[in-house]
Amino acid sequence: MPSAFPGFSPEAMRFFRGLRRNNRRDWFLPRKPIFEEHVRRPMLALVDALNRALLGFAPAHVTDPEKAIYRFYRDTRFSADKTPYKDHIAANFPRRGSPKHGAAGYYFSVADNEIEVGGGVYLPEPDTLDAIRRHIAVHHDEFRRIEAARAVQKLYGGMQGEQTSRVPRGFDPAHPAADLLRYKQFLLFTTLDPAIATTPALYRELVKYFRAMAPFIDFLNTPLTRARAASRTGIVLQRAKPGTA
Repeated sequence: MPSAFPGFSPEAMRFFRGLRRNNRRDWFLPRKPIFEEHVRRPMLALVDALNRALLGFAPAHVTDPEKAIYRFYRDTRFSADKTPYKDHIAANFPRRGSPKHGAAGYYFSVADNEIEVGGGVYLPEPDTLDAIRRHIAVHHDEFRRIEAARAVQKLYGGMQGEQTSRVPRGFDPAHPAADLLRYKQFLLFTTLDPAIATTPALYRELVKYFRAMAPFIDFLNTPLTRARAASRTGIVLQRAKPGTA
């Protein structure tokens, strides 16, 4: 059967190699049509294909391709690196109804020299981090089973992320999940062979890696979706209360 996505063209990979050597506006602008035809347009098609796959195991993460794909232009305002363009193209699939980085989501990027795939919670706000930690504190056995699943260990090697030096305030240092509660980020992440970028295997591998992390993503989002639902209910009740129009 034909693949849902045949892969990027060799021209896309040549574009990325050239950009790495010539990351300047005067190099990029004459080649912008190449970027649009061989990089951005196929990326839209790949995201669309992944959305169809997500319908089977993560329907709440189906994302408009135009919104899923990150801007290719770098924000250089606060960076010492003033190169104007990213050296890869990337997409994120957040949970519907959540801010782009306000809940656990799926991520991948493609370049000629590296393919990244992963997901989880990267930069949570304090309230988000606290909600996840409290959920883990109660359901740590379930979380350990998810993190230790054969597919997760084989494909990702386990959870990654920055940690605090000690158990956060408000949690018992002797808690059986003390090691998990120290995490500030909750991530599954790895890189794939860049040679598959121009082949149908790219789509198949991304689907495989996304599917393996689905229980991990769902677990992290459970306390966040409950909190948002409770917040919406509270707003509705407040509006319905007599005398509060």
